[in-house]
Amino acid sequence: MKRNLHAGNPRSGGLSLSVFTEAEMDDIHLATLEVLERTGVWVEDDEALDICSDGGCRVDRETRMVRIPPCVVEDAIRSTPAKMVRGARDPKKRIVLEPGRVSFCNFDEGIMVNDLRTGEHREPVLQDVAEIARLVDALDNIDMYEPAGSPTDRPQETAVLHGTEAALHNTTKVVGTEATSAWEVRKVIEMATCLVGDEDALRDNPIVGFGVCPVSPLKLPRDATEVIVECARHGLPCGCLSMAMSGGSSPVTLVGTFVQHNAEVLAGITLSQLTTCGAPIDYGSSTTAMDLRLAAASVGSPELSLFSAATAQMARRYLIPSFVAGL
Repeated sequence: MKRNLHAGNPRSGGLSLSVFTEAEMDDIHLATLEVLERTGVWVEDDEALDICSDGGCRVDRETRMVRIPPCVVEDAIRSTPAKMVRGARDPKKRIVLEPGRVSFCNFDEGIMVNDLRTGEHREPVLQDVAEIARLVDALDNIDMYEPAGSPTDRPQETAVLHGTEAALHNTTKVVGTEATSAWEVRKVIEMATCLVGDEDALRDNPIVGFGVCPVSPLKLPRDATEVIVECARHGLPCGCLSMAMSGGSSPVTLVGTFVQHNAEVLAGITLSQLTTCGAPIDYGSSTTAMDLRLAAASVGSPELSLFSAATAQMARRYLIPSFVAGL
């Protein structure tokens, strides 16, 4: 099992970037609690509404707005594991995620590829997914594989399953998936159990992981809540990653966007913990500024780096592993 070196830990004197002071983080946390309690989040799925209602949230069934009391949010933060072990087919390639430790993965869901054989710029196919997974497996500095693209030569309804199968066959490292429904989660679990033996073995060595994205501003759509709930019930790793765009789907200021970002992620984490207390889930970010020329996310910008650093800083405050976009 790999335990990567600490970054930003006072014991090691490593590189650290603090975007906010401790007092500013307190203010952001309190503002987030106010947003979740007074404004709330829109939740699409009826089962998620039931879980929130049973967990002490105020649920308006007509508007589908869920208002989460501060005590419920803070209980969820406390019950979220501070350490998450991500499994792998090769036991030596399992990784430990916890505040301060840094691991790396490839960026996921590329919509186009450059064919190395023909030079063609085209949509990815299943062979591309398999070859990228094999490449990731060979790169020592990459610790886990995230879906590099969706195989467009397979039916859309089952593309996630085909891509996951190709990844599991071609890398012995941690495998992330892009499941968008409870059904897909269950099918991925079936595939993974074929490799490890049974569901108990999969919980001990979770060779697959999942992730969801809220829709900014302040929405948890059905695909996100189904995956969160199903992962929590099976005790498998999940991530909740906001992709707010400052100046577009969130406030133009850094701190305003980060309050919204924090509210969206904590809403997902709270749903996970209300489903199963202690379920493994990480705190994620691909939040950035909107490119005003293209009305699109400005990925690779200085703003993205600031949001990612702020996310890691806030996750350390909450003692929750983080997953952030890099340059």
